[in-house]
Amino acid sequence: MSNEILDWSVIDYKSTVELLLQQQGSRFRGMVMEDSYHGKSGAAVNQIGAVTAQKRTTRHADTPLIETPHDRRWVFPSDYEWADLIDDADKLRTIADPTSPYAVNGAMSLGRAMDDLIITAATASSLTGEDGTTTTAFPAGQTAATTAGGLTVAKLREAMQLFIAAEVNVDVEPMFCAIGAQQHDDLLGQTQAISLDFTTKPVLVDGRIKSFMGFNFVDSQRLALSGTDRTVVCWAKSGLHLGIWDDIDVQIDKRPDKSNSTQVYVKGTFGATRLEEEKVVAITCSEA
Repeated sequence: MSNEILDWSVIDYKSTVELLLQQQGSRFRGMVMEDSYHGKSGAAVNQIGAVTAQKRTTRHADTPLIETPHDRRWVFPSDYEWADLIDDADKLRTIADPTSPYAVNGAMSLGRAMDDLIITAATASSLTGEDGTTTTAFPAGQTAATTAGGLTVAKLREAMQLFIAAEVNVDVEPMFCAIGAQQHDDLLGQTQAISLDFTTKPVLVDGRIKSFMGFNFVDSQRLALSGTDRTVVCWAKSGLHLGIWDDIDVQIDKRPDKSNSTQVYVKGTFGATRLEEEKVVAITCSEA
């Protein structure tokens, strides 16, 4: 096969995978803050804390200087890759088709890696400080106290209470909750979650619960599972951050060591971190 065909295949395939990655590759990417970075080192996400204005009690008083608290959260890049071999010239010519399994698998492989990073970062220790050498653990107080049983309305109420108590602006902030198949089924068995006697808006959409109690639900079986306990994660969009160093890098090359088959190679470089502890809540749900 000519190099010209290979060159055009790379260009078309990269464009297709980029589009699929944006549209359907990652389930969580659009639900967190995102920024682009360059180089190979970690990047600092600057944080500015809240301040309160001081009441003026006299005329011509000294101007109050209220120091604004600053902190840094660090996000570090990791490389993720996927490759497959194509031994048919006709398959290579159609590789850029959005329905091609090679295009879909390339996008989905990176999307799943992004989702795993985001899920892990939500409750893992974050790197903070001037140079990213300080570790900030996920507070025990950000895990819902009720752990027995599956996902219930009471557990969601407790999660929302933690957000409101921390003064997260839940009326403005997009709020999300990642649940597994069992947790979705748990909610279907909760009268308060599906009955119009408890809400003014229908909760069920085509038999599924899309949103409830201020949370937009996203289905994922990639949530952490310890024994029979699944960790459901709720968060405000501004509480998590995805850093993109290299959205996607594509190479299509001949492999003489593999019967001269053509190798499709996809790589992405990205990282994730939690920005604020108060904007993430974990819920333990039994699947026993």
